[in-house]
Amino acid sequence: MDIASLRREYSRESLDEADVDRDPIVQFGRWFDEALKSELREPTAMALATVGADGRPSSRMVLLKGCDARGFVFFTNYESRKGRELAANPHASLLFFWAELERQVRIDGVIGKAPAAESDEYYATRPLGARIGAWASPQSAPLGKGALMARVAEMALRHGISPARPPHWGGYRLVPDAFEFWQGRPSRLHDRIGYRKDGAGWRIERLAP
Repeated sequence: MDIASLRREYSRESLDEADVDRDPIVQFGRWFDEALKSELREPTAMALATVGADGRPSSRMVLLKGCDARGFVFFTNYESRKGRELAANPHASLLFFWAELERQVRIDGVIGKAPAAESDEYYATRPLGARIGAWASPQSAPLGKGALMARVAEMALRHGISPARPPHWGGYRLVPDAFEFWQGRPSRLHDRIGYRKDGAGWRIERLAP
């Protein structure tokens, strides 16, 4: 297969700075609603990029679990690689890619832990298997499948059907200071609208494709 020859033209829609909302959270809400209505397979999936204390970047997919004026929320193990990297450097970036809509949204900012009560509330809504899994999995640590399943059985017996949230598991919130909305266009002349935090408001500018 000649990978270099694979290409696709984007022509579904256009994006103009005169048409976007002055508030990027509102603009994101518009696009996110369209992604939900389009019944995409994983509209909440977002790539989370972090940088460790050694300066090496890493990225992985996580799921958006909340979005409002305070920022963007996801949940994970605080002792995982991403948790350790965020502890060393709270600056991070999120990326949504909605291929069927020919759209991307990048969101840069600073991440901090969500309040414990918020993490408790979300944890209680998870299926029992996922709640037990949060106790059983030392996320990112080397562990064989047999050992993992043994830990799952052990934690299920220990915590029963109403496990409390593990202290090493909970939410993070990214507070944004920059956005980029990307709409695919023909001939790779994509529409890119950037937002930068500017005092209490946002500066909007068109970016070259």
